[in-house]
Amino acid sequence: MSSAGRMVRTILLALLGLGGCAMPSRAATASAECLAMPSRILHRPVGYCAILPPGYHADKTRRYPVLYLLHGLGENDQMLIRSGGLNLVQDLWDRERIGQFLIVTPDAGSSFDINSRNGRERYADFFIQEFLPFIGRRYRALAGRKNRGIAGISMGGYGALHLAFRYPRLFGSVSAESAALFERIPAVTATGPQSHALRMMLGGAFGSPPDPAFWEQNSPLTLARTARLSGMKIYFDCGAQDDYGFSRGARALDHILKARGIPHEFHLYPGGHNWVYFAAHLPGLLEFESHAFGLDNISR
Repeated sequence: MSSAGRMVRTILLALLGLGGCAMPSRAATASAECLAMPSRILHRPVGYCAILPPGYHADKTRRYPVLYLLHGLGENDQMLIRSGGLNLVQDLWDRERIGQFLIVTPDAGSSFDINSRNGRERYADFFIQEFLPFIGRRYRALAGRKNRGIAGISMGGYGALHLAFRYPRLFGSVSAESAALFERIPAVTATGPQSHALRMMLGGAFGSPPDPAFWEQNSPLTLARTARLSGMKIYFDCGAQDDYGFSRGARALDHILKARGIPHEFHLYPGGHNWVYFAAHLPGLLEFESHAFGLDNISR
């Protein structure tokens, strides 16, 4: 584990009240496997990790809801494994703060989990047409919208909201932490370090410079204005001091959903855009998804 991973693990355990304390006894432990699946759409294998709940191997007949958890820019499918997030999830299960469900983290590169402007990276098509059916076949996943949630952090938060709002019949819940939401398309000029960083961050998915029409049609804010979201459980949070200004986009999404009378849960917490913030609020996201799956025997 890297020094950054060890730091995050320490933060996670401290936030759970476990730093320096004896670990609770465990009747069963979670497990994880990181594999790859071939994709005809993307013309390459795509890595993913699956966190299997404590009872998965004990009862071979039981099936589980699935939460698809999408990573941020610069991360990959092993974001939870490397950061110590598996320990966090295990401790939430040990303390019965969440029910048992599968957590699957696919690798999305820097795709923003959409089909790219140039058509070369059809990530959304891969995810919907290939990845969801693959996970359903390989693991004992419960079928149906109510048993399928999607969540994400930063870029992955954008992707989770985009996919849930574009395909509302597939997902019963969506949650996002510090989603990469811009109220309007970022201005990208020809020069300057900030513009260069934006080109690097957005160019592969949205074009370089970003195509305004393509940006608008893919924005979760645009989709939220017309998507049929009846029955979908929606949660999102953001740091009030988010380094990229994503709090403004989060507030905009809150206003859109309120104007439409769509029930949702929104929190603006103190903090920036970093793993300290993510670690502090990931348990709340997972608890929300546990309740969304109807695992109501777990107290929130």
